[in-house]
Amino acid sequence: MADIIKVEHLSYVYNPGMPNAVTALDDVSFTVEEGDFVGIIGATGSGKSTLITHMNGLNKPTSGKIYIDGRDLWEDPEKIRDFRFLTGLVFQYPEYQLFEETIAKDIFEGADYPWEVLPKIKDFILELGRSLPEDEYDKVGEDVWIAKSAVVFESAYIHGPAIIGKNAEVRHCAFIRGNAIVGEGAVVGNSTELKNVILFNKVQVPHYNYVGDSILGYKAHMGAGSITSNVKSDKKLVVVKTPEGNIETGLKKFGAMLGDEVEVGCGTVLNPGSEVVGSHSNIYPLSSVRGFVPAGSIYKKQGEVVKKR
Repeated sequence: MADIIKVEHLSYVYNPGMPNAVTALDDVSFTVEEGDFVGIIGATGSGKSTLITHMNGLNKPTSGKIYIDGRDLWEDPEKIRDFRFLTGLVFQYPEYQLFEETIAKDIFEGADYPWEVLPKIKDFILELGRSLPEDEYDKVGEDVWIAKSAVVFESAYIHGPAIIGKNAEVRHCAFIRGNAIVGEGAVVGNSTELKNVILFNKVQVPHYNYVGDSILGYKAHMGAGSITSNVKSDKKLVVVKTPEGNIETGLKKFGAMLGDEVEVGCGTVLNPGSEVVGSHSNIYPLSSVRGFVPAGSIYKKQGEVVKKR
């Protein structure tokens, strides 16, 4: 029988060269022949999802080779999208993978937690940008793609890689430092700064905001002067604290994960390690948010979080 999938000496390291580097796959080799049914069993964090997402190029090997139907998956990176029609994936929690309100939805495939995509944003933009239709997007400068229907004020500064979506607005003195995806109909306002972020469609960060190393869901809104604090004062790796227990992220820089239609009040600070706010939640103005905020909640102050009626 012919080999449908062949993996040779595959290794993958998250955050290579960094103090928080993690080896997820180490010298993995196997073949899958036509007609085979193969199960992969292992504990949480053993690399199952990381392995599977290599099969259609969502992750690129640190070393080793992957062959699909006899073809080297990464021989020509420009043709990686062709392989995705050959290898289909159904994920463990599809309800969390259907990110239809962002041009970046493919980056989340295979991720157990949304923050896992933060180190991948730069490379994802570079790949996606090259595939954007020229009749809808202009390439401006180095690795900056701006939709023809977007409005970018002359005083705004955009450093690539970056994608500015359809009908988005980048207003006076906005500062986009790179690795940023601004969704369709989103607003990046006066003196707002972005760095290594994904803004879903219709997000608003309209006045004096700082958003770094963060993902903001559909129609999330940050009030004037509210910011994400993306590095702990002790410079330690960020730990997400949830009612079910702590989750080690392996990340030193981690701002906020805001669900769909989250409202953040003016002057609020979203602290590292307290960065997951469930959808349709409200944060009172002038809050210093620490700890996980469940979906459909009102965060009044530390220790006082109530469910919406």
